[in-house]
Amino acid sequence: MSEHVLEVTGLSQAFGGLRAVDGVSFSLDAGEVLGLVGPNGSGKTTVINTICGLYHPTAGSVMLEGNNVTGMRADRLARSGINRTFQIPKPFLDLTVRENFEVALNHASTVTLGIAEVAELVGLNEVIDKLAGSLNSTHKKMLDLGRALLMSPRVLFVDELAAGLMPSELDGIAHLLRNIADDRSLVVVEHLLGFLDRVADRVLVLNAGKEIFAGSLASALQDEQVKKVFLGGSSSS
Repeated sequence: MSEHVLEVTGLSQAFGGLRAVDGVSFSLDAGEVLGLVGPNGSGKTTVINTICGLYHPTAGSVMLEGNNVTGMRADRLARSGINRTFQIPKPFLDLTVRENFEVALNHASTVTLGIAEVAELVGLNEVIDKLAGSLNSTHKKMLDLGRALLMSPRVLFVDELAAGLMPSELDGIAHLLRNIADDRSLVVVEHLLGFLDRVADRVLVLNAGKEIFAGSLASALQDEQVKKVFLGGSSSS
């Protein structure tokens, strides 16, 4: 059995003649946070969509705790231990926060956190009986995160959770993600490198669907290829 919680090998995803993801490989250990970074169009979200079952991979494999889950449907993956958030959350707008949480909980195969606990964790306890459609964008992101957590994922993909948030909110979100990683592994897609520096143990940098760097964020900022394709030749964030 693999020692890694998640092991992705040679993952590729093509759409017609376009190879959006080309041979990406990485692994995750328990409690580890991997930052997935790269310029727009580099394939970050396609990697998530392919691993999480929205697309069937053209090639490669995905192993979860030693079990082959390659190409498994998204709903089965969510029950098996891989879940994700979305750049643009789409809750059930006509349901309350509590009811949205209940939907997720009713589909979980394993329950480790209750609704009240998750609501407190993501800061929604004071709006738990409000309609999701009445929430601001930050609360909708937290609702999306809470629903994913209620499914008890072993690996959680977080797609640009910090995007659009106020600078004053970022410290709290970074602390939240580190707390979440105490019980699971995370892959965090993010453009805000200063934020990612507070969250990720290491980063995987993509460009044109291919891995161009893997290692610490500090080392990535000094890598000439990374600076050229992602940072415009500058090491500042």
